[in-house]
Amino acid sequence: MEMKSVTRSLRILEAVAQHQPVTVGELTKLFGLPKSTVQRTLVTLNEAGWLRANRRDTTRWEIGARVLAVRPAALQGSSLFAAAREPMLRLRDAVNETVHLCVPDALHSMVVVDRVDSDQAVRTFHTIGDTSPLHATATGHAVLAHLPKADVDEIVTRGLESYSDSTPTEPAQLRAELRRVRTDGYAVNRNQYLPGVCAIAAPVLDEDGSPLASVVVSMPDSRYAPDRLPELGRLVADTAAEITARRLG
Repeated sequence: MEMKSVTRSLRILEAVAQHQPVTVGELTKLFGLPKSTVQRTLVTLNEAGWLRANRRDTTRWEIGARVLAVRPAALQGSSLFAAAREPMLRLRDAVNETVHLCVPDALHSMVVVDRVDSDQAVRTFHTIGDTSPLHATATGHAVLAHLPKADVDEIVTRGLESYSDSTPTEPAQLRAELRRVRTDGYAVNRNQYLPGVCAIAAPVLDEDGSPLASVVVSMPDSRYAPDRLPELGRLVADTAAEITARRLG
């Protein structure tokens, strides 16, 4: 009985991936199952991070970012991965620091979906599938800066958890930082989330200018040089812009 439930969940997950965004009613007709059974399965997959409600229409379901984070090969067929890989490699070679590609899981978190390692003996490292908060990271700020005000308001309303003395926990502080990101074209994180870890990120944008992902260079605080920030910020922003252009063709 348990295996039957697992099989049903996987079939529904596959159907959502194929037909997203899809309603409970549409899935009920597709599988000939009771609506309550489909709804229960969707809620379970949502709680596990595999599915999420569409932000524009919460009656419809779509794939969650965790699906992309299973392993890098899961992205091989996507336009994002194809567009990002070569620019990420060139950025890594230019700065000799680890480069990550992250995507937002709605307004819940940023998820690491790809990584290019540096050859430094001491380097930062986030495994594929790692998540981080939007308000406390450069990768999150790069995305937040290009989201509608209502989305930023929603995150502020939920509360800005403190992870270090540097985490922006005041709404005005966060909003000011997002304005700076929009002006400069890149976000900066110096020990705001993880002690001793710094990062510089820029957004990869979709056709309508909404943030699809962010590319981020991360390094130990011991190698962070404030005087190099304009140079590194420009390199990261140029890489993100190239990924955007390559993806849009």
